[in-house]
Amino acid sequence: MGIRRLNHAVLYVRDVERSVSFYRDLLGFRVVHQGPAMAFLRAADSDNDHDLGLFGVGTAGNGPVGDGTDTPRDGRPSVGLYHLAWSVRTLTELAGFARAMADAGALVGSSDHTVSKSLYGKDPDGIEFEVSWFVPRDRVTPEMEESLALRPLDIDAEIGRWGADLVGAL
Repeated sequence: MGIRRLNHAVLYVRDVERSVSFYRDLLGFRVVHQGPAMAFLRAADSDNDHDLGLFGVGTAGNGPVGDGTDTPRDGRPSVGLYHLAWSVRTLTELAGFARAMADAGALVGSSDHTVSKSLYGKDPDGIEFEVSWFVPRDRVTPEMEESLALRPLDIDAEIGRWGADLVGAL
């Protein structure tokens, strides 16, 4: 059971459109999903579902970046890192991480994103992280890729569907 690599980063940003333009125009990212106050981008040479997620938090309750008041005043998140996501090879490994994270009191949630199966945890400082298994790219259908569905994760059912040893996408 081990982490394969960093899969994506998710940032809280003030203005999603401004950030999309920045990452698209400067670094060559392309938008793969976009909705109100959110966007998922893929790097030009990547085959990931997404490499960068952007979630808009606006400006209410948050000071300008760098002025020392970026702490949320109204309970909303402030500009900065939301979470990092690492991927694992198999659903069996994901199930092992679910047990280990639960035993450590670090597991805070899980979800089925259609093309990925994710666990969410927090480290001792409260920084959120994600551990995911990704459906192999050659098995992702256009309907799966376009779906933004978010469902509860049933790891045992997913193992029944995809198999215990199927190596997921990088």
